[in-house]
Amino acid sequence: MIDIVNQINAVRREVANRPGAEGEVRALRLTRTYQAEVEDVWDALTNEERIPRWFLPITGELKAGGSFQLEGNAGGEIRRCEPPTLFEVTFGDENSIVTVELSSGGQDTTVLVLEHTVPAGLFPDSGTLSVGPGWDQAVLGLGRHLAGEDFADSAAEHDTPESREYAGAAVYAWVAVLEAEGRVEAAELKTAAEAAHEHYNPSS
Repeated sequence: MIDIVNQINAVRREVANRPGAEGEVRALRLTRTYQAEVEDVWDALTNEERIPRWFLPITGELKAGGSFQLEGNAGGEIRRCEPPTLFEVTFGDENSIVTVELSSGGQDTTVLVLEHTVPAGLFPDSGTLSVGPGWDQAVLGLGRHLAGEDFADSAAEHDTPESREYAGAAVYAWVAVLEAEGRVEAAELKTAAEAAHEHYNPSS
């Protein structure tokens, strides 16, 4: 069973526009603490035998300079890999960058920070709602795996009613972040939220 309220509250969500290497970027960030040591979290994130047990089947050369392809999802290039604390990849497009950083939270815990950036203006600011809940499902799956759960079919697990309900709740957690930011008009935000909720938790 997924404790949806506690799992939603376990994630800190942020959005911001900030300078990038080649101009302003739009960034969304998730931060979550896991009851596991950094080396174990790193292994779960980068070991091709463990990734399918909580996320999706993956192929490729999983090292700096290599590439990867997630089954039924995005692929990309591995731009940086600094075990056991940081990796950076392109995700679906060379301008779409995902960075994951790990640090010790003390008492055998690990703080994970996942940031996904795209060039500002490439998508509307409300586009956060089409991406953020998907990353929520990923960090949830990782947490369940680290707590001892493994999925015979991770893609099917992400499509169960309770996983969809969690993703639907994550949509509105991201809505609250966008409301606080104040960049998206209320009508646009409402329309985007409805579309995202129908995508992640259809007909609920």
